[in-house]
Amino acid sequence: MKEFFEKAALQNHPLRVLLNFLDREEANEKAKKYADLRFVGYVLEIGYDILTIITSDPFKIAVGGIPRNSLLIMAPAKFDSLPPHFTLLRVLESAPTPLSKEVQQTYFELQKKSMPELDVFTQSELQWGALKTAVLGMFYPHPDKTDAVEFSGDLNNFVSAHKYRVYAPCDDLLNLIVNTLVRPEGRFKIGNLRLTECRLPLPGRPGPKVDVNVSTVDFTGCRTAMFGKTRLGKSNVVKLIAQSLIETQPNVGQLIFDINGEYANDNPQDGNRSLAGTYRDRCEVYALTAKRATPSKPLKLNFYECPESSLRILGSLLRQHGRQSAYIESFSSVELPSLHEVAALAPGSDKIRAIRKLHIYWAILKRAGFDVDETKLRGLAPSSGRTSGFNPAFNAQLRTDAYRYDSNPVPANTSTLDALVAELGVLNRFRRDNPGSSSLTTGSNNPVFQPDDIALLEFLEPPAGRAGTSLLQPFRIYHDRNAGDFVAEILRYIDAGKTVILDLGNANPEVMQYFSDELSKAVFNHQVDKFSNNRLGDHFVQLYFEEAHNLFPRTEDVTTIYSRFAKEGAKYHIGMVYSTQSPTTINRDLLAQTENFFIAHLSSRDEVSALGKLNVAYDSMQDDILSAKTPGYIRMLTRSHRFVVSVQANLFQPDVTEQVPAPEPMSVSEGGL
Repeated sequence: MKEFFEKAALQNHPLRVLLNFLDREEANEKAKKYADLRFVGYVLEIGYDILTIITSDPFKIAVGGIPRNSLLIMAPAKFDSLPPHFTLLRVLESAPTPLSKEVQQTYFELQKKSMPELDVFTQSELQWGALKTAVLGMFYPHPDKTDAVEFSGDLNNFVSAHKYRVYAPCDDLLNLIVNTLVRPEGRFKIGNLRLTECRLPLPGRPGPKVDVNVSTVDFTGCRTAMFGKTRLGKSNVVKLIAQSLIETQPNVGQLIFDINGEYANDNPQDGNRSLAGTYRDRCEVYALTAKRATPSKPLKLNFYECPESSLRILGSLLRQHGRQSAYIESFSSVELPSLHEVAALAPGSDKIRAIRKLHIYWAILKRAGFDVDETKLRGLAPSSGRTSGFNPAFNAQLRTDAYRYDSNPVPANTSTLDALVAELGVLNRFRRDNPGSSSLTTGSNNPVFQPDDIALLEFLEPPAGRAGTSLLQPFRIYHDRNAGDFVAEILRYIDAGKTVILDLGNANPEVMQYFSDELSKAVFNHQVDKFSNNRLGDHFVQLYFEEAHNLFPRTEDVTTIYSRFAKEGAKYHIGMVYSTQSPTTINRDLLAQTENFFIAHLSSRDEVSALGKLNVAYDSMQDDILSAKTPGYIRMLTRSHRFVVSVQANLFQPDVTEQVPAPEPMSVSEGGL
């Protein structure tokens, strides 16, 4: 009766599959169906970390082979009063038996005598061998939760070796081993269990057919690393992770820095399906160079309409190009207000001065050749009681004196940007050559031109020998007369749970570095602001970086935005996925903080040794990582998985007929900008 109630209590328990498995083993053994047994062998030597088992050829053949790094289970021969449980083992290598020398001697004698066949007794003796396995941990009923399994990475006890039996788990048990620890929230199938690279089956013994799931909760707010040589499936796994978040986490906005254009653009010749092409309603593409087949927004800024951002960008680009003379630094250090901020100023001298600074900046852009829709800009231009459109409304005496000095008649008030450029040039030459003129002082005895005005004017109309606005001409590629503030737009899309893909294909390294830095800082500051105002809620941001060694170099500089992602990202709900061919080139802080790993083939022993030191779970898999080169064959470790799982990742080929609908847009009051 007691046994009946104990079995009834486990009727719906996940470990019921273990009891069913052992019952089948016992039935097959009694029926002498030895070919159907999953029994592998007995325990020869047992310890807390390493376990040696003895097995024989018929046992190994019956289970379809026992490759290195395959999973075995050890269970007591009788549970007695204990609840159902088992110990998980990973096969490491062959091990010597007490008779190894005698077996070698027998082989030597047989070969020396050239015996064509072995007698049945000798065969029986020689077919036995031993395997060394690592103890990964134990599965047992959760002490506090009904119908749940708990896993421990150690053994609380073991008894004599002869009281245990070792089995190759069936598919149901493998499914429990691989997936029962995965959080139920946001489950997503990433591939199939693949215990070995070799796919040669033994006759009538197919390999395991077990799905491998991940929980997308493990990626949000966490660091995920992709290591492996090129063309071995890293980008494909990145697509799967991005796909899993799109399909299961509507409150996660994603930003992908697509340096090769493979996430934004379909490539039918390579069989490459893009994220943007698959999830058109959930993805927004920004491109430096628009592709005919891919709808996209310009990854550019309207420098005229966003003066506060664009001047800062120009200053950054000038510094990147080594332009650091005094007058260039003075120009770059000017802080301009936005059009909205100027329009909101109360009428008076402060507003007039702010408008004039905008006018000088617009003149600089015009002279540098930045394209502009003057009609639209004239309508956006802030005005005061005196200024309007492109007319800065300098006093009549200053204009008269300046044009007389320039030997030209005083024209009508400026109404075009060309006229504004010409007038500001006249005024600056007069200002520079006649510093003591009374017309350069206002009626309240203040200078007409303040230091910021002078810095801008000296860049617009520099003295002989200085380049001035011609220095800005290479940066016109970042400007588009029809673009808005792409940084603000991207942040709004991310807040709405969309996936934003920056198509940086064919861009030079400086351009990629600039956009990565600018947007990474914007995302970080935006999340910090939301955190400070208690508006993070359950919204997360996921960033994707390829060629991560360029962004996260192995340096002790902890002040970069990427180091802050590694150290503080989780607090601000920022997760990231980064990929590279070489883990030893990545910043140590980032490696130490990384929770999830996806490892493809690495060809350097130094790299796999560093990986084993970084995460001890990979220490026993170094040879496997060095030898296996199949694309998509990944050794995976996530926050849910307590041990490495070998998986053949799915090829990113989603069913476009079953797209997930886009979430409702998030309003500003709900956590937007």
